[in-house]
Amino acid sequence: MYRGLSVVAIAPVLNEELKIGAVVTRTPRDLVDEVIVVDDGSTDRSREVARDAGANVLEMGRTVGVGAALRAAYADAVARGYDVVVTMAGNNKDSPEEIPLLLDPICDGVADFVQGSRFLKRDASFGEMPVYRRVATRVHPLLFSLVARRWVSESTNGFRAIHRRVFTDPRLDLSADWLDEYELEPYLYLRAIRMGYRTCEVPVSKVYPERKLGQTKMKPIVGWWSILRPLVLLGLGLRR
Repeated sequence: MYRGLSVVAIAPVLNEELKIGAVVTRTPRDLVDEVIVVDDGSTDRSREVARDAGANVLEMGRTVGVGAALRAAYADAVARGYDVVVTMAGNNKDSPEEIPLLLDPICDGVADFVQGSRFLKRDASFGEMPVYRRVATRVHPLLFSLVARRWVSESTNGFRAIHRRVFTDPRLDLSADWLDEYELEPYLYLRAIRMGYRTCEVPVSKVYPERKLGQTKMKPIVGWWSILRPLVLLGLGLRR
């Protein structure tokens, strides 16, 4: 419970046994009622490590895609009555200690959807962030802002907090198969804006680990088309 609101933190994971334990243990349990690790068909010890660290594990049974995994976790959180859902990376690139920064605007009654932005943080250090990621994470917000007709500095960061009222809005449909991969996160942000929900950005950390430890599951071409796809489809009016 944080300032009167029940909070669940969700971290999707696929073969991150070396990192998911730190994600769970770093999450402030005096603020977050539950940590759910959504296992997207891992073949390593991610599930066991997460449980040992104190998380509950939602098992997808096979690899269904990060979007489908998050969708299942959202539905579970809403069904069990949580007020706010926080999502964070399962590979320890986010700082769970910063969760209050995401929650405060919702608790203050000024936002329904709070987006973490690495680009608003002063003197931010991104670690060993690949060059193509540095470029792509700057270009995507520009395109997103054009489609949303609202300026945002960050649109690819999954570190965010969302009030349950967004998920229970009958206008929001996350069930489409084309949202199974990386499409879901930018789509959800864009739909929240278009549906008239109050959104804001707060400065957060995003630190990439050493390359030898593995930095991302996203493939440069296929993955980036995946996160661009919602902007193209909604921008052209082919989806809503």
